[in-house]
Amino acid sequence: MSLTKAQAQNIASSLKPETRAFIAGRFADASDGGSFATINPATGETLTSVAHCTGTDVDRAVAAARRAFDDGVWSRAAPEERKAVLLKLADLVREHREELAVLESLDSGKTITDCLHEIGNEVPTFFQWYAELADKSFGKVAPTGEENLALIVKEPAGVVGLVLPWNFPLLMAAWKLAPALAAGCSCIVKPAEQTPLTALRLAELAREAGVPDGALSVLPGLGETTGQAIGRHPDIDIVSFTGSTEVGGYFLRYAGESNLKVIGLEMGGKSPFIVLDDADLNDDLIEHAAMSAFWNGGQNCSANMRQLVDAKLADEYADRIIARAKEFVVGDPLDPDTSIGAMVTVEHQDRVMSYIGKGKAEGARLLTGGDAFWPGCFIQPAVFADLTPDMTISREEIFGPVLGILPVKGMDEALQIARDSEYGLHASVFTRDIDRAIHMARRLPCGTVSVNGFSEGDVKTPFGGYKKSGSLSRDNGAEAMDQYLQTKTIWICTSQPRAA
Repeated sequence: MSLTKAQAQNIASSLKPETRAFIAGRFADASDGGSFATINPATGETLTSVAHCTGTDVDRAVAAARRAFDDGVWSRAAPEERKAVLLKLADLVREHREELAVLESLDSGKTITDCLHEIGNEVPTFFQWYAELADKSFGKVAPTGEENLALIVKEPAGVVGLVLPWNFPLLMAAWKLAPALAAGCSCIVKPAEQTPLTALRLAELAREAGVPDGALSVLPGLGETTGQAIGRHPDIDIVSFTGSTEVGGYFLRYAGESNLKVIGLEMGGKSPFIVLDDADLNDDLIEHAAMSAFWNGGQNCSANMRQLVDAKLADEYADRIIARAKEFVVGDPLDPDTSIGAMVTVEHQDRVMSYIGKGKAEGARLLTGGDAFWPGCFIQPAVFADLTPDMTISREEIFGPVLGILPVKGMDEALQIARDSEYGLHASVFTRDIDRAIHMARRLPCGTVSVNGFSEGDVKTPFGGYKKSGSLSRDNGAEAMDQYLQTKTIWICTSQPRAA
């Protein structure tokens, strides 16, 4: 599945993105008429102005969501009905994948290649997988004496707020929306203010697929207004948030100051890429190393920027990484030859460049890249050597195309440095010894450990973090649907059995 640059530009020229909020099955302007600009980060030009939803709009969406939930039009629908609707939505996403991919590329600066892959393959896969799970969530019967019957049943949790990040706009919408809808919840989606356009288009497709009025609303807006109103709303039962650790802390505070709603968090990371002394520095390993740091321009919460390489291999490793980093093409996201698009905003570009400056100032050796260029928010992929564990770029999440090589002496030192982090989202381990691989995987305090490859798993495997990377909730897998379900015990007292 691919588009030429000319084809992508032709689609871009014909797009007329929806800019209004989607509430109770209808598109409408914000209640006070407010709006904000969404910018194409590859050009710096304004794409359009989008409705900026206020607390009043959140109230309207929550009221519609609660009505739909209490009426049972979605929450008590047969699971086969929810399944059919979500399967149709998956088909509609596939049908409109090129339009959606171009729209997302323009809005986010992501490459058209990545957008086509995510939207044409992964997004519909999530809706399809959870559609198929909708009628396979079984309860239990607990053992009792003959005088009682104990049923343990699963029920949809209620009204949920789904607060999305900007780095994978439509994919993260699918990660959260598919299991929440499959569970029978009413959903209020707040897309990131930087990338609201594909979520609004998805709402239109969901309505076409048969998601009933009120069961889905999409509210664009800023975090400090729309996001906070969702976090503090007394009639929202659950908020699932993906984004920075700082903002995740806000949602915990909002819950504590409102109705103690459940908060599911998937947040930042400083994920180690560990190369032990017996690893084979072949092309496959180097490709995984480069992509773990530079995929999506490094704008990925599980990016393996912190690369802990055995000192015996560090020089050769650095030479191989430099050569691969220079092969990345940075530029027009609509060009299929581009491998790294734009940073999402000028402010984020400046933030990443400040980390590159700190790396140089604290003594790390810049081997290649690290330059910003305009127009647009572009950064050449940077490779640092001679990192030490205490450097800022070794400890803080950069969220940009920066790779740092930190030499280590043996497996124990690698494990010690990898564990010394306030984050615990992801790690990669490369070794030819399966016993060492399992030893490392068991002792790394993080939600996903990938062995001999950089991977986050797939739709079937739960994704989330330890420490400041997340809460006990998980996206993906059957575990994702669990966070949108309540567990209820029904204890039935039966009549005493008659004597035979």
